[in-house]
Amino acid sequence: MADPTAIARPALTGLAPPPEKGASFFAQLAASDANVFELLPRAVFETPIHRKGKSPLLMVHDPDGIRRVLVENVANYPKEKLSDEFFTAMFGEGLLSAAPAKWRRHRKIMAGAFDPRSVAAYAPTMAAEANAYAQRWAQLPEGAEIDVAEAMKALTLRIICETMFSSDAEELTALAGTALGFSSDALVFSLLDVIPVIGPMRMKAKKAKIHNDFSAMDGAIYRMIEARRANLDAAPNDLLTRLLAARDAEDGSGLSAQEIRDEVITIFEAGHETTAVAMTFTFYLLSAHPAEAAKLHAELDAVLGGRAPAPEDLPNLVYTRRVVEEAMRLYPPAPAVTGRVAAGPDEICGHKVKKGDRIFISTWVMHRHRAYWDEPERFDPDRFSPERSEGRPRFAYMPFGAGPRVCIGAAFAMTEATLILAALAQKVRLRMDRPQDVELLARITLAPKDGLKMTLEHRAAAS
Repeated sequence: MADPTAIARPALTGLAPPPEKGASFFAQLAASDANVFELLPRAVFETPIHRKGKSPLLMVHDPDGIRRVLVENVANYPKEKLSDEFFTAMFGEGLLSAAPAKWRRHRKIMAGAFDPRSVAAYAPTMAAEANAYAQRWAQLPEGAEIDVAEAMKALTLRIICETMFSSDAEELTALAGTALGFSSDALVFSLLDVIPVIGPMRMKAKKAKIHNDFSAMDGAIYRMIEARRANLDAAPNDLLTRLLAARDAEDGSGLSAQEIRDEVITIFEAGHETTAVAMTFTFYLLSAHPAEAAKLHAELDAVLGGRAPAPEDLPNLVYTRRVVEEAMRLYPPAPAVTGRVAAGPDEICGHKVKKGDRIFISTWVMHRHRAYWDEPERFDPDRFSPERSEGRPRFAYMPFGAGPRVCIGAAFAMTEATLILAALAQKVRLRMDRPQDVELLARITLAPKDGLKMTLEHRAAAS
């Protein structure tokens, strides 16, 4: 078996320090389908507030400033109209795009479907799917090449379908994969979308494409909703049933079929794509950091002893979870918070805000900000130990967003990711042992533009 420490490791993309001088508007336009966050100047990563001259764009990368925008004075900072229109076209009026009143009602009704007890109920299905996938990888020949980005999409899509639809998962897995794949081009959001005339034309085309791509999946979802409602008492205890049964504690109202459809589509995209991205970059980082990979394997061998991981192992998979957390710090699945526009004057960290100012908050920047992270471009899972996490500001780390609209599925995603990493890393190592130009693509999520090819190496876990 090859010594993982002896392999020449290529430099990883996205881990260079930020440039001293930022890219021009035209350079950003040319790179609008790549990772524009790598083009931001160093000053953005060193100061709490960044505004260039008299520009209406205010970059806020200070925990207190973020709290001001997303929590304390959130009513003064509604989401940008263009962003809302884009998300509504993609997801309908789910949690990512619903207006404040509707969002509050949906969030309250859906809370029980994502509380700790519900996530614990989904965990055995997550573990079973992850372990089945690990067994398939274990049967592949030594040296097999895997597109890890595509593999993680397939696995997380399977998990979200099984936890949401149980016996109906097979049909939805195929339909969802097709719909989300077809609509990937529509997820591009660039500077062209804000240019008069061109922007509205692009949005109209996006809406038409998305509607067409999701038509078959929508039909299947509505049929399932109707069938479940006709016999709810006998329905499986999955997420779809929970959404159908959920009621507002104050007025007893539930979600309509359209509302459930919108939330299902939202969960599909936000729930499987983001976890797939997190796992892709987790394996990417481990391939170039043999010491951290060895520490992960040592924990898996000690805790599992060669058996398949189960939900009961989660409290003991401490370093495994830290590896995922650190991967999401360096490569946040959602690299930016939806843009805000000031509805009226305000003050953020001593900076005057005028009505109409645009507020930009980037998770990518916060996770690499020099004021809150030592050696921010270094992969160091132990920075999430209790000792080193103590005193870290709440909004310095926000892979699931922040404020009232923080991702409702955060606990679901962390449980899923930890079980996936435990199941797969116990069986195999994934390495990059040939040159590969990995370019980051920033859309709603951050992902490798052309996938991520890695080589499989079997490992024998301790027994």
